[in-house]
Amino acid sequence: MDKSYRPKDIEQRQYRRWEENGYFKPSGEGDPYCIVIPPPNVTGTLHMGHAFQDTIMDALIRYHRMAGRNTLWQPGMDHAGIATQMVVERQLNGEGTSRRDLGREKFVERVWNWKAESGGQIANQFRRMGASLDWNRDCFTMDDELSNAVLEAFVRLHEEGLIYRGKRLVNWDPVLHTALSDLEVLQNDEPGNLWHFRYPLASGDGYLVVATTRPETMLGDAAVAVHPDDERYKHMIGQEIILPLVERRIPVIADDYVDPEFGTGCVKITPAHDFNDYEIGKRHDLPIYNILNDNAAINDSAPKVYRGLDRFDARKKIVDDLDRLGLLDKVEDYDQKLPRGDRSGAVVEPYLTDQWYVRIQPLADPAIEAVKDGRIRFVPENWSKTYFEWMYNIQDWCISRQLWWGHRIPAWYDEDGNIYVGRNEQEARKKNGIDDSVALRQDEDVLDTWFSSALWPFSTQGWPRETEDLKTFYPGNVLVTGFDIIFFWVARMIMMGMKFMGDVPFHEVYIHGLIRDPDGQKMSKSKGNVLDPLDLIDGVELDTLLEKRTTGLMQPHLKPKIEEATRRQFPDGIDEFGADALRFTFASLATTGRDIRFDLGRIEGYKNFCNKLWNASRYVLMNTEELSDGEVTLSTADRWIQSKMQATISAMHECMKNYRLDLAAQSIYEFTWHEFCDWYLELSKPVLQSEDTTDEQKRGTRRTLIEVLENILRMLHPLMPFVTEEIWAQVAPRAGIEGDTIMQRPYPEANPDLADSDAEAELDWVMQFILGIRQIRGEMDISPGKVLPVLLEQAGAEDLQIAKRNQLLLRRVGKVESVRALEAGEDAPPSATALLGSMRLLVPMAGLIDVAAEQSRLGKQREKTDIDLGRARAKLANENFVNNAPESVVTQEKERVIAFEQQIAQLDEQLARLETLT
Repeated sequence: MDKSYRPKDIEQRQYRRWEENGYFKPSGEGDPYCIVIPPPNVTGTLHMGHAFQDTIMDALIRYHRMAGRNTLWQPGMDHAGIATQMVVERQLNGEGTSRRDLGREKFVERVWNWKAESGGQIANQFRRMGASLDWNRDCFTMDDELSNAVLEAFVRLHEEGLIYRGKRLVNWDPVLHTALSDLEVLQNDEPGNLWHFRYPLASGDGYLVVATTRPETMLGDAAVAVHPDDERYKHMIGQEIILPLVERRIPVIADDYVDPEFGTGCVKITPAHDFNDYEIGKRHDLPIYNILNDNAAINDSAPKVYRGLDRFDARKKIVDDLDRLGLLDKVEDYDQKLPRGDRSGAVVEPYLTDQWYVRIQPLADPAIEAVKDGRIRFVPENWSKTYFEWMYNIQDWCISRQLWWGHRIPAWYDEDGNIYVGRNEQEARKKNGIDDSVALRQDEDVLDTWFSSALWPFSTQGWPRETEDLKTFYPGNVLVTGFDIIFFWVARMIMMGMKFMGDVPFHEVYIHGLIRDPDGQKMSKSKGNVLDPLDLIDGVELDTLLEKRTTGLMQPHLKPKIEEATRRQFPDGIDEFGADALRFTFASLATTGRDIRFDLGRIEGYKNFCNKLWNASRYVLMNTEELSDGEVTLSTADRWIQSKMQATISAMHECMKNYRLDLAAQSIYEFTWHEFCDWYLELSKPVLQSEDTTDEQKRGTRRTLIEVLENILRMLHPLMPFVTEEIWAQVAPRAGIEGDTIMQRPYPEANPDLADSDAEAELDWVMQFILGIRQIRGEMDISPGKVLPVLLEQAGAEDLQIAKRNQLLLRRVGKVESVRALEAGEDAPPSATALLGSMRLLVPMAGLIDVAAEQSRLGKQREKTDIDLGRARAKLANENFVNNAPESVVTQEKERVIAFEQQIAQLDEQLARLETLT
């Protein structure tokens, strides 16, 4: 093995070998275990959320692969309708043309060309993370097979009356000219106004004051609503109002939806331009007045003076006109949640338009039952409440989008507007008896991307064909995803799976948290706190990091602030940590269901863990070159590490079974670093290096070293695949194991026969003894290499026997010259002490240190530290310093005060101990 661990020399080389040899394919043996990847957008690049989710899925897949399951991790990508269309449209705009200039067919061809050249970058980034997906099965939602599945699902649902076309309110993006799903709408708090208008009563007896954040929509008002129990307005219910500017009579209605405490308690009702108003309109059978067109400009149904105005220009004119008429009561500043399209950034309008819908309730009922009766389990379980809350209040699903890139809706229209649905035009004609001479045109819309994603667990396995893969890998075992798409994806997969397969698509849904920065803030470009997983793997220079964080900012004025924060956090850029350290960091933070604060200190620590494992492996390999057959004698330390390993193996199985990757990481880290590296390797040296040990003892320790290391590598492999594979290739031949890859080795199983409580108890005594002596050395500033005599006070017979049996370890590892018990009545000399249970360890100080000289040295050190503390406190007491110095400098000074105070406390403790020796 090389002297140094260098991930860049290992990772891509090993991944190529894995992929070329087909190690990620299902074995065809054992019970099936399947995870389908949440398909990333074809436009996407790897972000921290992907990397975290990817680590969880790959760890589960690698674990179950090694556990003997017939394992499939299904890869694939989503065609990402809006996102992809926008990428290509931007390219066309840069060339001085547009999709309209190209026409639909040429534009779609252009998108496919872009996909072939630039799409799917994220798949290679998944490879960098070590993802063991079966790339031979890679799918794309627009592939022929998956497109056929989409057609089949649409036609079958339509034939059963579960898909229909209707006019309803949708989220409308007036820039992209398409309906959006709720997931594609960002709700952000933005400053605005609340306008209060006076609406005159038709009777002439005064007016009602209504408040609105969108004055332009008043042109479409159909009523004013009050709460039925509001005493202020009870007598007005049923009266009429003259709608200003429009001169339309509209009723005053009563509805429980109205909050009497908000505004004046009177609410204008605009069914065509507000989702809540639309529902109120249905309850009261109100007319619907649509006053906008596709561009969100005022349409021809409004008074002539406003027609053609952009909605925001119309807003200004309407406010001015009402003010001139004396009908503007007041204007307030008002922060509101403004809906914007996540791609265009445009303010989204509730808009009444013809769309295609899935009649959802008949699909939702079986999906609710599947979770209620336990066929599907959420991890953590509390997310089932979120699922039920949405499912019990589910609305019909708008599945049409006004785009060109996507699965075109398989519906055709004749000149009279009649609709004919089929898998193709020929089928639509045949089913409906339409002659070829009758002209038909296909619907221009495409399906919502989530429609094809809802079929993902079975469309990727060949449905609607009855394939062996479908029989084997449906249903899958677990879905790993974020909480934000429980509604948009998880619930819809369950509904579609139950409908078309008659069974749930997976048995468990593992919901992970969000990755946040060290302060708990969500990572976003505008905050300048985004980390690129590949930068953490490969390292990145400061200049490159600055460019990545500030290029393409939506708010360029934030650039100086982001640059300053980046320079402060990463003055030298980011070091290379490697994929294994990143994966282990994610695993260690993967507490089920909680958001994660990602701190670079963690990944630095786990890079050190990789180094520790590497160096420990070099030690084991160097000391097992003479491994030979023959009788073995196991030392207490050999039996102790084997016993500890059985407990660790059991813990790892339990943690993986319960999706507690954080506890799995903690368990294997503690065993590897503290028990194996810190203790067992040190305890093995006296056995291997002493002339007083037999060949059988040496052979026993060598065998134990190689066996335990090989088991550690297998336990660690699902979390840290690269470094474990690299080391295992060297260790396996030494251990007499044949094979080409660690991932085809079985995951370790605990052997109860190797559990040894006696060895654990005895080694615990030895370790506490050595730690006690080390504590004395540290407190009294005695050299680690100085050999010390030790006296035992209040020692029992068992203590003396253990000390005698382990004198080689105490002498070599503890650097102990001799151990003897105080005789009855013997006075202990002046000694430094440590406790081991009820027994005291005494190290006589005579000749070890000059107490007076040590007191003088520590006293001078305390005086200097006290002066430094005084200076730091004086700075912080100076208001000019605190108010004018940079925040980082003030924080540094506060940290200095804490450090000085801790140093003084430690020096006082040492001086007090010395006092006991005089």
